[in-house]
Amino acid sequence: MDLNGKKILVTGADGFIGSHLTEELVRRGYSVRAFVCYNSYNSWGWLDQSPAEIKDALEVVAGDIRDSYRIKKAMENCEVVFHLAALVAIPYSYYSPGAYIDTNIRGSFHILQAARELGTERIIQTSTSEVYGTAQTVPIPETHPLHAQSPYAASKIGADQLALSFYDSFQTPVAVIRPFNTYGPRQSDRAVIPAIITQIASGKRKIRLGSLKPTRDFNYVRDTVRGFLEVAECDAAVGEVVNIGSNYEVSIGETAQIIAEVMGAEMEIETDPQRVRPPKSEVERLWADTAKAVRLFGWKPEYAGKDGLKRGLRETARWFADPEHLKLYKTDRYNL
Repeated sequence: MDLNGKKILVTGADGFIGSHLTEELVRRGYSVRAFVCYNSYNSWGWLDQSPAEIKDALEVVAGDIRDSYRIKKAMENCEVVFHLAALVAIPYSYYSPGAYIDTNIRGSFHILQAARELGTERIIQTSTSEVYGTAQTVPIPETHPLHAQSPYAASKIGADQLALSFYDSFQTPVAVIRPFNTYGPRQSDRAVIPAIITQIASGKRKIRLGSLKPTRDFNYVRDTVRGFLEVAECDAAVGEVVNIGSNYEVSIGETAQIIAEVMGAEMEIETDPQRVRPPKSEVERLWADTAKAVRLFGWKPEYAGKDGLKRGLRETARWFADPEHLKLYKTDRYNL
């Protein structure tokens, strides 16, 4: 599919990945409608930080992904939908699992049902590497068993399977993109990389973290955004699940040391019990097999390996350390 000439909707455009994706779509000259979460402040989330030329080019619609009528209206006249709107914080899913069902599963259903009725040409459903649970084999291919170790992961499995069922049952043109641990500017500091960076940038030398042993496949947001675009453009990805990751495994502890190195800081790590997941809920190992993305559309990470991780962390740390950005975060409080 050629995205040129297509009207594109991005749900969750106000969020971390969604705002980066929305900006890139506009930069490429596409016609973009941004669906943001309604609030009484008329805030567009991270899109408020976008350059004026980006904001001027956007059509912004505020609403709630749980509102079937509102989402269908937002999808009218859009040929392509990037569906990113979701609750994503794993710790908060322990407190409010019902909200994850309503938002992540029912919200996705509203997108899929509207697409079926409107004849939408392409839906890109956003998954997560958390659906795999702790790796049984590495690197993890798309055929790896699914194992929800948190209510969040369970809700994303439900949403993914619903999307694929619409493809099988109604030929709804859905492609499922499964990003591994995306990081970069604008990410919530509930995530481990911003949590480390913001604590160091605010002058702390005793850094409070959860478990240090789990490994992750960290993927810089620019690579993730490029993955979204290439999945959308690839006809062979319809009806498929595609991993997007750096194909590099690193522990949380080593990641913290790399961040301290690129920021030129000395630090001491202490365990914060409230940041530690329940034992059976901790995903101990994630490492993406990206062979399918290479085969289908030639996608490879530009921020690959340890050197790529260092480069991405350096860019991320530079953004967070900017006083205008750092003041947006409550670094003295743990954020679920």
